[in-house]
Amino acid sequence: MGTNILTMTSHNFELDCKRIHDSLRGLSQLIPSLACLTQLERQQLRETYKAVYGEDLISHLQGYEEDVYSSMNMKCSALSLWMLDPHDRDAFVAREALQQDETNFKALVEIFVGRKSSHVLLITQAYHKRFKRQLDQDIVNLDPPHPFQKILLALAASHKAHQVDVSHHISKCDARRLYETGEGSLGAVDEAVVLEILSKRSIPQLKRTFLSYKHIYGHDYTKSIKRGKYGQFGKALMMVVKCICNPAHYYSKALYTNIKGETKDTGILARTLVSRAEVDMNEIRKVFKEKYEKELVDVICEGIPSGDYRDFLVALATKI
Repeated sequence: MGTNILTMTSHNFELDCKRIHDSLRGLSQLIPSLACLTQLERQQLRETYKAVYGEDLISHLQGYEEDVYSSMNMKCSALSLWMLDPHDRDAFVAREALQQDETNFKALVEIFVGRKSSHVLLITQAYHKRFKRQLDQDIVNLDPPHPFQKILLALAASHKAHQVDVSHHISKCDARRLYETGEGSLGAVDEAVVLEILSKRSIPQLKRTFLSYKHIYGHDYTKSIKRGKYGQFGKALMMVVKCICNPAHYYSKALYTNIKGETKDTGILARTLVSRAEVDMNEIRKVFKEKYEKELVDVICEGIPSGDYRDFLVALATKI
């Protein structure tokens, strides 16, 4: 705690605010230092900006997003996400995902799978405060219906009802139930059984269940999904299971395919680096190097044109 106080005391937030407020050039020059700020320091910067200029720093950055130059738009959009408190950021990402022509279910799954239950509660509260809407209900009301809806609602329920402790006994029982309704069944998978398990277990408990599945049956649950009669529900379930079981592998692949232009989710690069920078970026870099035999930073530099936006992404990708 003492380190943060010393850092904040020595940092001239008023000068940074002036440079951000006065010109795009001033903002560009600050990109490296802004990417290095801790969450506490980013909050202090926003408070200083509000006190000096009577405007929220996020609103100021979002004003730049209307710039005709796409690089400026992307840079300010990423900076806006970075400056937001984590639960406000996720509420904003969730709303944006729901408002797209094709709902961005991946972004929603990443929120419900990658956050603690206490954080998900803050997200739903922030979502309601900011948008005057209920996140769960907005997912329910999506049209046309999609298999992801059922899974997301089950995951939302799990954050409200799960037990804190992870039980090995429950994981074995749930693994057997998944087998009996999947590859151990002659008919189509019973989605209700899968959704019941998803809705009643915590993310750590579900991860333990999938580990038990592999231990008992000799292969990953994802392999069972591939060769079972899961239909479209299976495609959605596959992504969720991968995100739960090995998030570093999931995010490494997401980053690589986005940089290489192999995905329609154009926001995943900034979204992933911003949301994981202070969580598990070390692990993501390690897995990325093992999987693609290249450093994440090198791939970013190869795939993104030089400039402030790339510098910002590189700074996030190298955070410890």
